[in-house]
Amino acid sequence: MTGAAFFDLDRTLLPGASGPIISEVLRERGILAGSAIPGQGLLFGLFDLIGETRPSMMLARQGVRLARGWSADALVEAGEEAARRLVPLVQPYAREEMARHRRAGRLLVIATTSPVEVVAPLGAALGVDDVVATRYGRRDGVFDGTVDGHFVWGEGKLAAVTEWARSHGVELERSWAYSDSWYDRPLLSAVGHPVAVNPDPRLAAYALLRRWPIRHLDVPEGAPTAAGLEAQRALLTVIRPELIPYARLRIEGTEHVPESGPVIVAGNHRSYFDFLTIACAIARTGRTARFLAKREMFTLPVAGQVLQALGGIPVDRGTGSDAPLRAAAEALEAGDLVVIMPQGTIPRGRAFFDPELKGRPGVARLAVMTGAPVVPLGVWGTERVWPRSARLPNVWNVLDPPEVLARFGPPVDLGDDPDLRVRTGRVMAAIVDLLPPEAR
Repeated sequence: MTGAAFFDLDRTLLPGASGPIISEVLRERGILAGSAIPGQGLLFGLFDLIGETRPSMMLARQGVRLARGWSADALVEAGEEAARRLVPLVQPYAREEMARHRRAGRLLVIATTSPVEVVAPLGAALGVDDVVATRYGRRDGVFDGTVDGHFVWGEGKLAAVTEWARSHGVELERSWAYSDSWYDRPLLSAVGHPVAVNPDPRLAAYALLRRWPIRHLDVPEGAPTAAGLEAQRALLTVIRPELIPYARLRIEGTEHVPESGPVIVAGNHRSYFDFLTIACAIARTGRTARFLAKREMFTLPVAGQVLQALGGIPVDRGTGSDAPLRAAAEALEAGDLVVIMPQGTIPRGRAFFDPELKGRPGVARLAVMTGAPVVPLGVWGTERVWPRSARLPNVWNVLDPPEVLARFGPPVDLGDDPDLRVRTGRVMAAIVDLLPPEAR
């Protein structure tokens, strides 16, 4: 027997309710007549904010009776149009999670209360293997206002999934389930690998007690969230040069960083203060980022907390593991900005003063793997704020703080040389070109 991954739809694969878009399409096509059900907008708004409630599910049950007399074929066509509008809303790391299960050979299934005629086209567009959804009773191609089988919610969802698993040779103990809802506890408890996604308050507390993983699929795994928002978004709003009185930060060239889409920012490494400096520079671009950094950095005061909040990807030096690059590649494929320091560590001794920077080929390899542009970032002066020999930055130097430069350059032309060391050399040369004259 094999395993499967079961994904709830609303507030799990999607950031909020699918209902408003589905209702909009039904009205456009003349299937749903008249104005919205009284209170519908309020219920959808509450659903997006706090998740499923019994009143919101009463609305879903009312939809079964409301569909009486509708053409089943017309609803399928409406589902195809709704799918076109919903696909762009699927959360980026939901796609990554689905791809991970696909690579592991697991079946992908959407399990949701919504009618199967509406969900099946979305499932096809996302490439899942099947959908487990509520089936409306029909007679002669017209819905009759009843449910054919289980109303796929709560215990009914577990029953429907259990029947599907039995008929497809799937073992629930070897399966994953993803949901935001307290009412999906039966299904989450039945699988071997439950995951609470963007959980409502009751499920969040229950997941903590059961030690279930808690994820938010709009952010990378391991990136902490605060009040449902990615912590780094909150952090980057307060990381400003004027709030760091012990350094005079000068940030230049932010126009070279694309406003959206995958991009690799490659910077040089001179101090533990580099991370806060680069965070300030990234904040100026209006984007969020993920940092590749050696694992020891995550234990440092200040810098370690910044790295964790920025969804840092720890690198175990000397192990030869490809896991950090794969994680970075997945982030880029989801449209993220990834920061990498090709030198790997702060140069020691004479190498610290060498005008020619030497980098490891991981940056070039990552660019080749993903096709993402590489934007160079020259950092200078950070060692005067936090020398390598010091355990903490000199935060008391507020009367005459040193100047720190963070300068972005245009994307690097890596060329087509098969030797990744040559391409890495181009990146390092571009970084050197951004440094002040005294660096050369």
